[in-house]
Amino acid sequence: MSNDNSANSTAASVSALPLSPGDWELDPFHSAVNFTIRHLGIAKVRGRFTEFKTGLYVGESLDDVRVSAEIALASIDTGNSDRDAHTRSAEILDVEKRPTMTFRSTQVSGEGEDWTIEGHLTIGDVTRPVTLAVEFGGVVDSPMDQRKHAGFEATGEIRRSDFGLDFGTGLLGDVVKLHLDMQFVGPQGQAG
Repeated sequence: MSNDNSANSTAASVSALPLSPGDWELDPFHSAVNFTIRHLGIAKVRGRFTEFKTGLYVGESLDDVRVSAEIALASIDTGNSDRDAHTRSAEILDVEKRPTMTFRSTQVSGEGEDWTIEGHLTIGDVTRPVTLAVEFGGVVDSPMDQRKHAGFEATGEIRRSDFGLDFGTGLLGDVVKLHLDMQFVGPQGQAG
């Protein structure tokens, strides 16, 4: 009987996956990595990272789905070049010492439009668990390249102090809210 339950569980996992198996490529022209942080506790500063790589591998079940990302911290853009230069400096992010922020998923769960990705985020030499809430936007066949495109919106938050980035206490909030818009292109040979 346990074999039947195991088979049913695997079948359910496979049918719950909205994407076909294979490596899905990031569409960088329709993707963004954004964040917000409180300033003086009364207002928000919004920014983005302009250089990032993301990988999405879909296997035969949820247990085989892997998501990874690498973000160049020096690519920070808050709309103010002086503030960005100061943020890159050794006084704040120290991008010479911490050039990238990386993410590796450990578990993907959900169905329909609502998904959760759990994983490890590393900034410099500090790694902490992070959970992202993901809204699946759907899959369409693109008329531009005749390939399948899938869209996702992911949100989550981290605490700067968890990563040893506790500069500017009282000036900047500890919580950084993440907002990612990602579009991926399906594996070659999977035209609509």
